[in-house]
Amino acid sequence: MPPRISVCIPAYNRPEHLIPLMDSILDQNFKDLEIVICEDGSPRRAQIQDIVLRFQAHYPEMIRYHENETNLGYDGNIRELFHRATGEYCLLLGNDDLLAKGALDKVASALDRYKNLGVILRSYATFEKSPDDLFQVHRYFGTERFFPAGADTAATFFRRVVVVSGLVIHRQCALKYTTDRFDGTLLYQVYLTANVLLDMDGVFLPDVLALYRLGATPDFGNSVVERDKFVPGRQTAESSLNFVNGYMEIAKFVDQARGVQIYKRILYDMGNYSYPILSIQARQQPFFRFLRYVYQLEQLGLWRNVPFQGYFLCLIIFGPRRMDRLIGWIKKRWGHTPTIGGVYRGNAAG
Repeated sequence: MPPRISVCIPAYNRPEHLIPLMDSILDQNFKDLEIVICEDGSPRRAQIQDIVLRFQAHYPEMIRYHENETNLGYDGNIRELFHRATGEYCLLLGNDDLLAKGALDKVASALDRYKNLGVILRSYATFEKSPDDLFQVHRYFGTERFFPAGADTAATFFRRVVVVSGLVIHRQCALKYTTDRFDGTLLYQVYLTANVLLDMDGVFLPDVLALYRLGATPDFGNSVVERDKFVPGRQTAESSLNFVNGYMEIAKFVDQARGVQIYKRILYDMGNYSYPILSIQARQQPFFRFLRYVYQLEQLGLWRNVPFQGYFLCLIIFGPRRMDRLIGWIKKRWGHTPTIGGVYRGNAAG
């Protein structure tokens, strides 16, 4: 009988983080699962393979490992995981993430309580050196929320599933929308989530399900489809613009292909919550290059949002370090990310 949950890991380099990641999954009390790892032709494939084989020796029925013949890139590898998995649901983790204690029990509880569930939107926390010393908790709403299938739910979840850590998606429904159209955007899970939520319900869990490791830029830009858009180990202004362009391209495609009016809402939501992309570039770029970057985002339509204008001005006046501390303090004080611009909040659980 297929497992309830497939924990899916797109592997590329970083073998040093694979052991603690695997331990965090295998230490869960919930056991109706499989672990699926797709290695994407990285220079450190042999080390990754060696680690996986050692774990497989102890858990031969639970761990499934596949090596891609060619480097598919992030999006293609996520798609491969959905095809290789056999579980009812796929829980996605980055290759240097950790699964929080009790996470799978909380996921299973939600699956038992909601019968037409397509996506679980989770809270996650970030850490730098030790998972015992969390840097920040990312929680979108203060309490558990139920989101019925439809355009409102798809628009709300769209930006909030950019970080893949701990995201849960119904596998068979996702497979209905398989495509390579958006390979090279790094946003395949966003495309899948939007389509699944037009067919099935969603739920937000306030519990932290995954721990996201800070301090290392992913190795995007090695595959053929990513090479002209991203630079391995760097977050350039051009890469960020390519990312935002891909994000809006997916929104426009889903809007038109599924006959729903979500593009403008997604653009509005991105502008309202654009601080992270602005902050990263404010830290990394010379002043006039940062101004050019902001101008290019303006051309995409983000400047019309008052919060976008406010973030820009505050970053110029106070600098990203002070603003990062202020934003972090607000989230901690509030208990969750403040709601800006009339975001659809679904219904209170229960």
